[in-house]
Amino acid sequence: MNVMNNEGIFSLEVNEIKKLIESSDISVCVIGIGRIGLPTALSFAKSGFRTIGVDVNEELINKIKNRNFPLKDEPGYQEIFNQVIEERKFSSTIKIEDVVPNSQVILLSLPTPMDQNNIPDYTALRTVGRQLKNLVASGSIIIIESTIEPGFIENEWIDLIESGERGIKAGINIGIGVCPETANPGEIMKDFEKLPRLVGATDEKTSQIITEIYKHVFPVEMIKMPDCKTANAVKLTTNIFRDVNIAFVNELAVLFEKLGIDTNTVLKAADKKYNFQIHYPGAGVGGPCLPVNSYQMLNSAKGISDNLLKMVKVSREINEQMPYHVIELLKDGLNEGKIQLESSEILILGISYKPNVKDIQLSPAEVIISELQKLGARIRIFDPYFKDSSVYGIETANNLDEVIAKVDATIIITAHNEFLDIKPEYFGSKMKSPILIDARGIINISEAKKAGLIFRGLGRGTI
Repeated sequence: MNVMNNEGIFSLEVNEIKKLIESSDISVCVIGIGRIGLPTALSFAKSGFRTIGVDVNEELINKIKNRNFPLKDEPGYQEIFNQVIEERKFSSTIKIEDVVPNSQVILLSLPTPMDQNNIPDYTALRTVGRQLKNLVASGSIIIIESTIEPGFIENEWIDLIESGERGIKAGINIGIGVCPETANPGEIMKDFEKLPRLVGATDEKTSQIITEIYKHVFPVEMIKMPDCKTANAVKLTTNIFRDVNIAFVNELAVLFEKLGIDTNTVLKAADKKYNFQIHYPGAGVGGPCLPVNSYQMLNSAKGISDNLLKMVKVSREINEQMPYHVIELLKDGLNEGKIQLESSEILILGISYKPNVKDIQLSPAEVIISELQKLGARIRIFDPYFKDSSVYGIETANNLDEVIAKVDATIIITAHNEFLDIKPEYFGSKMKSPILIDARGIINISEAKKAGLIFRGLGRGTI
C-alpha cells in the first residue's frame, strides 16, 4: 500500500509513515558509500527498503556493479551485499542527479577530514548541500550521519539547502536531521546491532520520522536529542574522551619506561577498580575519527575563546608526539646493537591505523616511516592487509619470513591478530639483528629476554 502523496513523506502523519515502513514502501538514497556509508546502505536494503548508493568514486561504483564487495575486512557484510543485490534491493551510481529527486529519504555519509592546518574540511558536505538544493524533492527527509562539529548544520548547512529558488524550507516542506554514525571500523555490523543511535533534528516531526525509520533498520535504542548540534556534541564527546585518556596513558607510559615499570601490568591491575576505564598507550592515535573529532571541537571553541579546551589541545600534542618517541626507542635499541640508523634497514610491522582493518588514514606509521627515511634508514613494510602493494611509495612485502631476515630492526606499530601469536624467539632466530621495538604492548618481556632480543617496549622498559 502506497500512501505517499504529492507533498512527500514529510507531510504524512506518523501512523501513515509506520504503514510505509511496514510495507517497505520507502525509497532511500545513501550519498557516500565508503567505510560507513556502504554498510549503512546495505543495512537499509536488507531491512526491505529500495536503496541506492551514490559516490563520486567511479572505481568503487564499478566494483559494486561487478559484485566485488570492497570491504573484505568488515565481517558479515559480504553475505548481505550478495543478498540485497540478488534481490535487487540495492544498486549504486555516480549520478546524484538521477537518484535524489526520486528518493524520499536521503542519507549523507560523507568524509569530514582535516586540512593541513588541522581545520575541519567540510568540502564534501558543502558540495552535496549545493547539489541537493536543486535536486531534493519537496517532502523528503535528509539525514546527515557524517561526524561534524556542533552548530554546523544550524549555522551553515541548512542555509545551503534553503538558498535555492525552489522555496525549500527545513521544517516546512522538508525535514533535516542527524543520526551520527557510531560504528567502529572492523566491527561495524556488531556495533550497528548493539550501540544506541542519537537522533537530532530541526523540528519534532522530523525527529519522529527519523526515529521510526531507524528503529526499523537497526535493533537498538534510539536516543532523542533536542537538536542537531546536541547530537553532534555527544558524538564528539565520546571520541574526544578516548583521545584525552589515551594521551594520559601515553604520558604515564613514557614515565613508567624511565622508572622500570611495565605499563601493561599497571593497567591490568587498575582495571580491577570499578570506576577505571582502561586505555592503552601506543605509537599514536590515527584514523578518520579521534584526531579529527578533537580538532572539530577545538575549531568550535576557537570562535569563542582561545582559553577553552586546553586539555584537548594538550592531549593532541601528546598523541602526535608518540611516533617520535617510538623513533627514540629504535635509536636506543640500535645504539645498543652498535648499528647506525643511517643506512640501516628497518621493518615496519603493521601500517593500518588500528588492528584488523585495511585503512591507513592518519596512521602513525606514516610519520614514523617519513622521519626514519629523513634520517637515512631504508624502510620495509609487512602488513597482512597490504601485501604486494605500494604504500607511502614503498613496495610492501608478501612474506614475513623473507623480509625479516634482511633487516636490522623491527618495529611493531599495529597489533593485527596475525602478529599476536608471534613469539619473541621467532624474531631472535629470524632477524639479521635481534632488535625489536614493540609500540603496542603485545610482546612478553620475559620471553623477549630469553630469546636474546635487544628489546624496547613502549611503556615497558628496557632489556
